[in-house]
Amino acid sequence: MKKLFGLIGCPVHHSMSPLMHNDAFKQIGVAAYYHAFHVEKEHLQDAVQGMKALGIAGFNVTIPHKTTIIPLLDDIDETALQIGAVNTVVNENGRLIGYNTDGEGFVRALCEELNIELTGKHILLIGAGGAARGIYFSLASRKAACIDLCNRTVDKAKELINERKIPVLSRAYSLDEAQQLLGNYDIIINTTSVGMYPNVEEMPLSLTNLKKGTIVSDIIYNPLETMLLKEAKRCGAITQNGVGMFVYQGALAFEKWTGIFPDTNRMKQIVIEQLGGKRHVNR
Repeated sequence: MKKLFGLIGCPVHHSMSPLMHNDAFKQIGVAAYYHAFHVEKEHLQDAVQGMKALGIAGFNVTIPHKTTIIPLLDDIDETALQIGAVNTVVNENGRLIGYNTDGEGFVRALCEELNIELTGKHILLIGAGGAARGIYFSLASRKAACIDLCNRTVDKAKELINERKIPVLSRAYSLDEAQQLLGNYDIIINTTSVGMYPNVEEMPLSLTNLKKGTIVSDIIYNPLETMLLKEAKRCGAITQNGVGMFVYQGALAFEKWTGIFPDTNRMKQIVIEQLGGKRHVNR
């Protein structure tokens, strides 16, 4: 009998996780199947209980459940607790254990795809939501010189900085303030959904003051090249889209479920082909 894995979120119809994981199971010869489950907010508790009752071996968690699922699980990994969000759950002998692979997935993709070290870098995160939490925490462990946050609501950025208590210099700015300071940063990361399909003409902030050679990364992967990345490339930046983060967070989850780290190049190709484009890492 095949082991069952899955994804819970709202919505999930657009997710490429089933294609990516089912291919990986096939490649390593594991009898397993991955299915996406649409779960409304008000049904989350029932869904989690159902996952346990059905003996589902593990599942991913996406918007809007990454934070609200925490009290419904039997145990939370220390990193996920510090981040304050869960995106991966492992069923360990009937106990549901929550993990977070988002932040580490992003950092692995950033460092490996662009062949960089983060030590001493000045970094700006755009956004202060769930994705920003994981990335912020994971970046801090790489000895960056500073990790500043800008957000439409400055208080939310301040709250994230105060909550995480990360031992690295961090300041909170409004979007307008951050636009004036862009020249101070080596790496700028958009963690918001601004520019995601179908609102592909939108940008989270203006890049007028961006300096040439800055790395601009966008966690969005649909479209493969957001308006932010197009504009950054015109300004002479090094750009990276969100395919790598999506793949690596999935690969790290897969490893937690199976003990095997999958072929990330193959995973990337599946995602790119599904999106009908070429992988975009511009140097």
